[in-house]
Amino acid sequence: MDLSNPATLANLEAAFGGESMANRKYLFFADLAKQLGNVALARLFRDTAHQETEHAFAHFRLLHPELVVADPASLSSEHKQAILSRCLELAIEGETYEFTTMYPEFAAQARQERDGAAEAEFNAQVAESQDHAAIFRKAASTFGLLGPIEQHHAERYGIALLALQGGGELGDSSEPTGGKWICRICSMIYDPAQGDPDSGIAPGTAFEAIPADWICPICGTSKANFIPYREPKLVSV
Repeated sequence: MDLSNPATLANLEAAFGGESMANRKYLFFADLAKQLGNVALARLFRDTAHQETEHAFAHFRLLHPELVVADPASLSSEHKQAILSRCLELAIEGETYEFTTMYPEFAAQARQERDGAAEAEFNAQVAESQDHAAIFRKAASTFGLLGPIEQHHAERYGIALLALQGGGELGDSSEPTGGKWICRICSMIYDPAQGDPDSGIAPGTAFEAIPADWICPICGTSKANFIPYREPKLVSV
């Protein structure tokens, strides 16, 4: 297809995003249905989620024909490496956009709405506005926490790309970085310089000093699922 057509390109990107979101949404519904004991409905949601994945893949193949492989066995090692490199480049591009643009803008907007629209609503209906303000504060906090995660992902992808190009292997630094700890479930990085004020953890609080019942502000897992954060690095072989 002709990807120079801006309208069709935008529609394909929107369709890919919509099908991808539907996949994750239905998987969430499937887990919820399973928790509530409705196995048949959970299976329906999961089956539909897989179908939505196939729809999304079809759109993505049109968006990126350079990644379509008909016969892997016929490809040279150089061609295979070029395709994998392109995958990593796209991954780096996406993660970098998230931590440099998307989440910072979302966080700023959340703070703005908390101070403006939510406060106006507070004056009209106290209880509802208090709920809104809490939601906006949580949104701003969450978006702020997600930025470093996406940066971490982008850095790991960048090093993986170098490793793929023959520069070594993806590894981690031997020493923990600046007292930071990372969640093994969602990659949230606890930075003692920032703390977790929304959970009552003041800036400057070492991870070891956090109460044992503290939970990850992103995924809700326990403190026990955090490990010392080590920066990704390229390891010579």
